[in-house]
Amino acid sequence: MNDDPLVQFYKGNATDNRGRYLDEILAWDDDELEYTHDYIQWLFPITTVGVNPDAPPANAATIEAFCNDPLLRAALLRSLDRMLAFYGLQRTGDEIAPRADFESHRQWLTAGNHNHLRLTRIMKSLRLFGLDADARELHASLIRIAETEQLAGRRSISADTIRFWNDAVSPGG
Repeated sequence: MNDDPLVQFYKGNATDNRGRYLDEILAWDDDELEYTHDYIQWLFPITTVGVNPDAPPANAATIEAFCNDPLLRAALLRSLDRMLAFYGLQRTGDEIAPRADFESHRQWLTAGNHNHLRLTRIMKSLRLFGLDADARELHASLIRIAETEQLAGRRSISADTIRFWNDAVSPGG
């Protein structure tokens, strides 16, 4: 049995460091997702420590478990779908695109918004756990949004953010 805390959290057998189960976090409303800052490291683990130093980074056992277990990857995609809804996006087949209510979810489209870093983490985590196509599609959707913002004269997504997003899906990123 894999006793990795991230694997157990994703299987629903354990909580995060604050006593919250995955399904509880996924049921939060958008305000709770916006103003709570210590869950994203559990939903989208990567190999480095983030804002929440009590969230374990992914290690070789975590990566192997997610890459080899379709149920873990399916749960990760549920987390992705919840966060996409938060951003006003949706996954339809192999495509990620704005939902009909996208305009009411523009809270993250401000210069220097912390959600830009969250999106970087999401793409890195998807790649780490074998969901490269989803990471690349999220990246493509975000780049389309950035281009639309720029054409509209809004400086909501910086060149630095785009560079971080590009690096997140590049080989070795």
